[in-house]
Amino acid sequence: MRLFAALVLIAATLQAGGADLDQARKLYNRSDFEGSLQVLHEVSPKDAEAYELLGRDYFMTGEYKKATDALEKAVALNPRDSDSAMWLGRAYGRRAETSNPFSAMGHASKARQYFERAVELNPRNIDALNDLLEYYLEAPGFMGGGMDKAKAVVARISQVDAAEGLWAQSTLDVKHKEMGSAEEHLRRALELNPQRVGRLIDLARFLAKQGRYQESDQNFARAEQLAPDNPKLMFARADVYVKSGRNLPLAKELLKKYLASTVDPEDPPKAEARKLLRQIEGG
Repeated sequence: MRLFAALVLIAATLQAGGADLDQARKLYNRSDFEGSLQVLHEVSPKDAEAYELLGRDYFMTGEYKKATDALEKAVALNPRDSDSAMWLGRAYGRRAETSNPFSAMGHASKARQYFERAVELNPRNIDALNDLLEYYLEAPGFMGGGMDKAKAVVARISQVDAAEGLWAQSTLDVKHKEMGSAEEHLRRALELNPQRVGRLIDLARFLAKQGRYQESDQNFARAEQLAPDNPKLMFARADVYVKSGRNLPLAKELLKKYLASTVDPEDPPKAEARKLLRQIEGG
């Protein structure tokens, strides 16, 4: 009877923990990272899934040291999970960006190692491949970056997703200042995914950077027809308008609408929207 009672208690504890984890994930998906953290702090014992979500929450709130601590535990408990390795790489990447030069190199090296590990674990993990591509493009050779490595990653992305590969190739083109080729690859990516709002946003942003504002606005208008209430589109348009000093009243309206929207973790942080709004208002 004692064994039976113990088993019942263990089962009840696990069920409660699972319910809490589901609630924490729902809060995370609504970008309520603080709320998600509060729920996760009550989960005990924590498994790999709980530690990964905890790390993501800390990442999203800018607590990168706590994020790496939690994600290290997630990876230790589940070393074969590609997403955990990818998020740990992202957290170390942010620590590299925000720490002193002496610490930054070590954090950057770990970011690269975990991005590479994530891709090794799941060669079809597009997000991890894109993170690795960005690292190779931006990091100097002595820190593991390099154009040859970046080209190899673009080839791998192309094998997984042709349209995403074209977008990746456009980033290489921009790095080489081959703007005609970059535009061609972005347009070809759009042809493969004509209903994907993100492809129109990519092209609109590119055209705006070239000073081709009318064409940029036309692509934003096409995107709005497809998804008029898409948060990413609201933010992207406002961001382009603020950076080019155009349509500022509309940009202000878009940013306020964005701040009132329900966004997900893949959308730009609302803190960035508030920062753009302050630029418009002169604050």
